[in-house]
Amino acid sequence: MSAWTTALLLKLLVVAGGVMTAAAYLVLLERRIAAWVQDRFGPNRVGIPLTKIRIWGLGQPLADGLKFIFKEEYTPGHVSRWLYWIAPVTVFTAALATFAVVPFGSVIPLTADGKPIELVIAPHVDAGLLYVFAMGSIAVYGVILGGWASNNKYSFLGGLRSSAQLIAYELPLSLGMLGVAAAAGTLDVGEIIRRQAETGQWYGLAQPLGLVVFFVAAFAEAGRLPFDLPECEQELVGGYHTEYSGMKLMLFLVSEFLHMIAAAFLLVILFLGGWHFWGLTGSTDEVGWWQAIARVIVLLAKVFAVIVFIQVVRWSWPRFRFDQLMALAWKVLLPLGMINFVAVAAAGEWARQRGLPVERFDWGAVLVGWIVVAAAVLAVGWSRPRVADNRPLRQFQPWDIDWQI
Repeated sequence: MSAWTTALLLKLLVVAGGVMTAAAYLVLLERRIAAWVQDRFGPNRVGIPLTKIRIWGLGQPLADGLKFIFKEEYTPGHVSRWLYWIAPVTVFTAALATFAVVPFGSVIPLTADGKPIELVIAPHVDAGLLYVFAMGSIAVYGVILGGWASNNKYSFLGGLRSSAQLIAYELPLSLGMLGVAAAAGTLDVGEIIRRQAETGQWYGLAQPLGLVVFFVAAFAEAGRLPFDLPECEQELVGGYHTEYSGMKLMLFLVSEFLHMIAAAFLLVILFLGGWHFWGLTGSTDEVGWWQAIARVIVLLAKVFAVIVFIQVVRWSWPRFRFDQLMALAWKVLLPLGMINFVAVAAAGEWARQRGLPVERFDWGAVLVGWIVVAAAVLAVGWSRPRVADNRPLRQFQPWDIDWQI
């Protein structure tokens, strides 16, 4: 076995085990955040097995995992059996495969077959962003498949909501990404980070409108509150996974957290500089151990901060109605995403006509980006319909009904 194959297998094991463990303990973190928001105690009883150590309930994810493993694997008689089993496997596989092109740092000062070891499973994929979005789309199809195969009206409605939500929010999500791709001139995830490190300015500074559009659309694609209409316990009991239990249900639930982790990585990589931080991580691939470790820590710290923000929003905002969900996508995010992309394309063309490198934006581009945000906010404010009569409605009276038959 060559050194390159050994390094690849090690990266596969570390990434798969790392994101699965992170998903388990992010459940604990979210339950603690929920307890903090609701002013109550969270999980704090289950500790490390065979000991009396109960530090913040760190054994709770292990207890939850064992509970799912030992639950009875029951398949209802009214479901489409093969599709019913394939759906959670499809969702989980696609969610885990997304991390093949996601970097967890830059490089480490070791070589395998004469090449430096990059901290990504599949480095230098020219269409890395397209691969990420393709895997995300396949995962949502698994949700739709689970709702259809369950032969349950609540599950079916959850699948229908998921399909409409997918179609609506993929467009603003893609527009938010296209602004970064146009500015960087590449779809390679690692190269986008290097372009931000070389200039020292993150794309989130020059494209704050694209950042907001991408972030909100990523919320909806991951199915997190306030966009969890496909499962919506108060209306649909559990939506697309109402008929699932045991390990099959766990695959659905873990996949939701894997999508959240992937969305946080993409947001950090595209808009927040990835592993770059001023004066700490450098900008070239020739690094020592200190800078290599610092880049991993910086990237993971940014991702963790984004995940905490996502979880705080999940326990702070009420759920949208479905008509509000669709109106936000088609009437707000889609126009704002188009404005951002057109502004980036116009700025790039202006730079090309003057012989300037398009991928090297400066603080003037940052100023233009914030001017675009201000113009978009003013346009939305002026386009809102004005209420002509603010007087309270007259109380309904029985004689208002026409009783004639």
